Amino acid sequence: MDRQPTLEGERLLLRPLREDDWDALFAVASDPLVWELHPAHDRWQEPVFRKFFAEALAQEGALVAIDKANNAVVGSSRFWAYDPADGGSVEIGWSVLARSHWGGEANREMKRLMLAHALAAVERVWFRVGETNFRSRRAMEKIGGRLTERTESIEMAGGPVVHVIYEIDRASFADGPLNRG
Repeated sequence: MDRQPTLEGERLLLRPLREDDWDALFAVASDPLVWELHPAHDRWQEPVFRKFFAEALAQEGALVAIDKANNAVVGSSRFWAYDPADGGSVEIGWSVLARSHWGGEANREMKRLMLAHALAAVERVWFRVGETNFRSRRAMEKIGGRLTERTESIEMAGGPVVHVIYEIDRASFADGPLNRG
């Protein structure tokens, strides 16, 4: 599976993250309210986000989201943990989106593009969401994510944080809300 494709929708262009995206992406991420409910609520701080950005580049699965109307960077997301076994799976996550694009079609389009790309190569896509990140959990439900029984405890700044796992498989994506008008 190509984890760094270029994907284009009606509103967004997703392309591989590059070093020279730092200033534009940090301008999005430096808003403390973007991280308010996120388990890594300190990620708006430059040293913390710099580590996040460096990891995204090193893992070679990160895409930057560009608003086609004004060519502005409005966020990013990643493909991670690709596993070709048993029909294949990959995780989508580490997403950040400018508040100017909350509540509209941007997150929906970004996830639809990434899911369509991933599900052409794998049977299932996973999403790991902080248990108390209710904004992201609602967003997962709106795009058809099914809450599984799996949880993971991940060590983050301030201690362990429980994450819940959502999934979308080929069949549920084909019949799901992202493919309905």
